[in-house]
Amino acid sequence: MSTDRINIRRALLGVSDKGGLAEFAQALTRHGVELLSTGGTKAALEAAGVKVKAVEEFTGFPEMLDGRVKTLHPKIHGGILGRRDDSNHQRQMAEHGIEPIDLVVVNFYPFEKTVAKPNVSLEEAIENIDIGGPTLVRAAAKNHQDVAVVVDPADYAAIVEEMNRYSGAVSAATRWRLARKAFARVTAYDVAISNWMGTHTGEGEPSALGETFSLSLPREQGLRYGENPHQQGALYGRFLEVTEQLHGKELSFNNVFDISSAINLMLEFRGEPQAVVAILKHNTPCGVGVGPTLKAAWDKAFATDPDSPFGGIIISNRAWDMEFARAVDELFTEVLIGPEFPDEVIAFLRKKKNRRVMRFHPERAPREEFDLKKVVGGLLVQTPDLAIEDPREGKVVTRRKPTDAEYRALDFGIKVCKHIKSNAIAFVTEDRTLAVGGGATSRIDPVYAAREKAARLKISLAGSVLVSEALFPFPDGPTLAAEAGATAIAQPGGAVRDEEVIAAADKYGLAMVFTGVRHFRH
Repeated sequence: MSTDRINIRRALLGVSDKGGLAEFAQALTRHGVELLSTGGTKAALEAAGVKVKAVEEFTGFPEMLDGRVKTLHPKIHGGILGRRDDSNHQRQMAEHGIEPIDLVVVNFYPFEKTVAKPNVSLEEAIENIDIGGPTLVRAAAKNHQDVAVVVDPADYAAIVEEMNRYSGAVSAATRWRLARKAFARVTAYDVAISNWMGTHTGEGEPSALGETFSLSLPREQGLRYGENPHQQGALYGRFLEVTEQLHGKELSFNNVFDISSAINLMLEFRGEPQAVVAILKHNTPCGVGVGPTLKAAWDKAFATDPDSPFGGIIISNRAWDMEFARAVDELFTEVLIGPEFPDEVIAFLRKKKNRRVMRFHPERAPREEFDLKKVVGGLLVQTPDLAIEDPREGKVVTRRKPTDAEYRALDFGIKVCKHIKSNAIAFVTEDRTLAVGGGATSRIDPVYAAREKAARLKISLAGSVLVSEALFPFPDGPTLAAEAGATAIAQPGGAVRDEEVIAAADKYGLAMVFTGVRHFRH
């Protein structure tokens, strides 16, 4: 890679996103740069009073085929790809009247935005596939030794600042950075096209998952290590747009995964008028409470399992206040999350250096993203589990139907149980968890575990309801729940022995609802 700066004497500009373009072009003109452009970009620059030479004047060849062919010409690509330090290249360029182009400023037809529109036609999508733009960008990025390439308007200011500092020149380090960004943008663009086209086979309605699946994500942050210290780790995508760190040490691999789990759980309570507090450990909830204040909700969540919050994650659905912050401050916690932290609260929480404080933006959370799981030699991809069933719309299979209070408790329990690792159950009331069980290899072990923990902590399960994220295959589930004091159950149903399970529920006077929806979480 060259260590030299290059002077920018000629630039080619062709952009779909014209934000900041006129100001950038004016700055280039002040440095004596000759500007080449076509179509809408040329018109926009001329309207801003910027002198521009048409590409067809530069090449001597007209734009044609409804604009599909504009820059696909040897004088354009020769001017970009010709090596300035190669005498053979220079001889051939001179022979054919090819003049060098030192700066390429291009962003692409808005394919991603086009296909994001509802009911977009195949014809409209195809017409928004840019051909010349990616070709120009790849050429300029390949020859970054001699050419600077800009694909993002956010880089305009830095380019201008550098040209001002170096009398119209751009450094090798900047050209290398811009080239890497350019190749990444071309890849992301091609990925978007390939993924969309792969879902449109022409046979029936488009599928959610296509013939191929590709990813292209920018690295947001390097991590000290992965899940364990002997593993490398990095964060890709736009996680840091959904969350922002207000305080504490850098995030770890496990922190990021835990924060994501906490946010997904709290998103189930969007629209809840009361305060909600959840405590998570190893990306599974160990206590959730609802109350008129954050402190009241915290007390209920904490009472579920006073041991697990140590070193855990705490999230709320509303702005933190001092009463809540002081209660939480008594514990060692890894991460505190909320939608807002008033100045006095954040100042108080920052007194402990090791904890991380994160603000999350519910409205930015991309809930429609595919769920991915790595497997040996491949990747499992599925649509996200956004279902959250209303128990009132389920099938009451017992002689007794749930009361209004039991329905409210079942509704709350379903929201929580969905986020506990399978096999998962939760004993709850309408405003708090009492005992949770999950991550077991049988359906009955979590019930035993939750009962035993509640007994050890002297938490009464009398009058609770039980929610299971998957079916009960045998009657022992309802039997143990009833013996513990539960009065109602919500579960998917669908077991071979459903009749025996229902009979057991009736025997103990339980109300049981089959929701028809399961929520495995491995």
